[in-house]
Amino acid sequence: MRYLPHTKEDIESMLKVTGHSNLDDLFNCISDDLKTDKSIDIPEILSEWELNAHMEEIASLNIACKDYKCFMGAGSYDHYIPAIIPYLISRSEFMTAYTPYQPEVSQGTLQGIYEFQTMITELLGMDVATASHYDCGTALSEAALIALRKHKKSSQIAVSSLVHPNHRQIMQTYLKPAGYEIVEIPYTKDGLTDIDALKGMDNIAGICVQSPNFFGNIEDLKAFKTVSDDKKILFITSFTEALAYGLLKNPGSLGADIVAGEGQSLGIAKSFGGPGLGLLAGTKKQMRNLPGRLIGKTLDTNGDEGYVLTLATREQHIRREKASSNICSNNGLNAMTAAMYLATAGKIGIREIAQQNHDKAVCLKTTLEKAGFESVFDKPFFNEFVLKAPAGFEQKRAALINEKCIFAGVKLEPFYPEFKQHYLFCATETISKADIDQLAKEVQ
Repeated sequence: MRYLPHTKEDIESMLKVTGHSNLDDLFNCISDDLKTDKSIDIPEILSEWELNAHMEEIASLNIACKDYKCFMGAGSYDHYIPAIIPYLISRSEFMTAYTPYQPEVSQGTLQGIYEFQTMITELLGMDVATASHYDCGTALSEAALIALRKHKKSSQIAVSSLVHPNHRQIMQTYLKPAGYEIVEIPYTKDGLTDIDALKGMDNIAGICVQSPNFFGNIEDLKAFKTVSDDKKILFITSFTEALAYGLLKNPGSLGADIVAGEGQSLGIAKSFGGPGLGLLAGTKKQMRNLPGRLIGKTLDTNGDEGYVLTLATREQHIRREKASSNICSNNGLNAMTAAMYLATAGKIGIREIAQQNHDKAVCLKTTLEKAGFESVFDKPFFNEFVLKAPAGFEQKRAALINEKCIFAGVKLEPFYPEFKQHYLFCATETISKADIDQLAKEVQ
């Protein structure tokens, strides 16, 4: 039975107001060659059980990472998620929480986001963090806009060519229509951003550098801070692997003005590429420039602690072209997930997980070199690195996916055409020594 929201009398009444004799006349503005008098070609109706069977058959065509060994990273990482995380986050208080504009009915949500912000500032060494964004690319674009608005005399921002290629594309989408231009900083033969090339760039509003960069190498952020100070512009850093800062010095301690990053590693499943969790943090000087939401702790009229949206009113989120940002929503559920993950692991746990990532990546690199791969960069890395593959590896790699359920690295050539036969490998705590030995055996 069709669902018809309007009766015949309703339709006739509306047509009388619009001045049309029938419904077809409403579409006279559309050319006849764009219309069809045929019925829509859709499958026949299925029963509930038939539909379930059909959907299960389609779903079986997908590859689930839990059944595969993954040696891929490049912005999305395979990590263990404590069993309590999916249980807690699926509770209705979190899963169905409304946007917390009304503090009197949203104290739990507001406190959860406040705790998230607190832990992110500790992880990154910054003064303040927002309530999250869609992904790292979105957060980084917002950071770039802050720098460009602050330095009004310049419409250009310098971005390292070793910032994740997808994030640079997102930045182009944001900045180009607004009349801004990205100037890419080249990379050196060592797989690091060319700081000497940056020093020669004038009339730029800010500097964006990713560390660990897309090749997995750790950048000297302190040196870039010196350049930004000399040029009196903002220094923005980004990252794709949040757990790296369980082991590395955080961006705040190295002088970053704004930090944008991806928080998918913090208890969020890969889910076929999404969703992610955009992290954005800054110094106190940038606090009022940060887009999105900030949660603050205060006292109510009775002197009891409470949590509220602060430094911005709802009206500022919906000011259209006059708004400092068009970000209205945040990944609230993912932010809550990240807070739960960080609280569950704790400082010691995060460091131990990070150490495992690094140690296993070192083991993987050494083992693959013995199996015939060639080291490309001799620089410190966290859990990703680039290797040049021996002849015939591309065919073996395809067979590994189909026959052995192994994802062996990310091909670099689509991102950097000059890197033919080069692959970006990654190892996390989910990879065992036996997994590494099996990969080495299969590719020899």
